[in-house]
Amino acid sequence: MAAEPQSANSAGDLVLGDAGTELASNRTALAFERTRIASDRTLMAMIRTSLSLISFGFTIFQFVGRLAEELGSPAVTQQSARNFGLALVLLGVGLLIAGLFTHYEFLTNLRVRRGRLHDLKLLRTAPQYRTSLTSVLALLLLLVGLLAVLGMIARTGPFG
Repeated sequence: MAAEPQSANSAGDLVLGDAGTELASNRTALAFERTRIASDRTLMAMIRTSLSLISFGFTIFQFVGRLAEELGSPAVTQQSARNFGLALVLLGVGLLIAGLFTHYEFLTNLRVRRGRLHDLKLLRTAPQYRTSLTSVLALLLLLVGLLAVLGMIARTGPFG
């Protein structure tokens, strides 16, 4: 007599021994992943806005400042171009810092919530979130922004 084929998940492999609970656990785990990815997308939007502010500020500082110097216009001075450009760069850097902080805080709370469900045996896998490339990119842009601020203020560094 042939043996019955074993299913991939026997009753002992299911969360709390119930197929419905297993399906709900999988849906919940995927919902956590979608939420984490949405948080990355939000950080990417902050990166785009910060990059725009930093690049516009630095461009105004360089281009309008040199144009004012060459034309000798009393309406736009090199100092006013520097101040406006610096304000935009600082605004971009501040937005990036706020975005990184918010992203980190949100992911920490998400890990805690997922860990609590895992401890209650409602989720099969523990929270394992790697550092996203989006966070690394945001940190690198923050470094570039700070170097730009240093170059604008002290006229030193790679952007001075």
